[in-house]
Amino acid sequence: MHYDIEANIISIELASGQISNAREFGNFIIHVSPSGKPILLEILDASKFIGQFEKLNDLKNIKKIKKLSEEV
Repeated sequence: MHYDIEANIISIELASGQISNAREFGNFIIHVSPSGKPILLEILDASKFIGQFEKLNDLKNIKKIKKLSEEV
């Protein structure tokens, strides 16, 4: 995994191989081989993407605290 701070992109190598084209899905770009096998995943606006994970973790922690308080 590589994070380009200037471009705000995370690149994740999924497999080795030759890239023939790319498919874009919103903020995700999947680079694929000639046979369509995913080779590289790029996440655009990576800081926003990581921020969403932090929100999910916060939500999970809130649910755990709520559950513990209900057990008491």
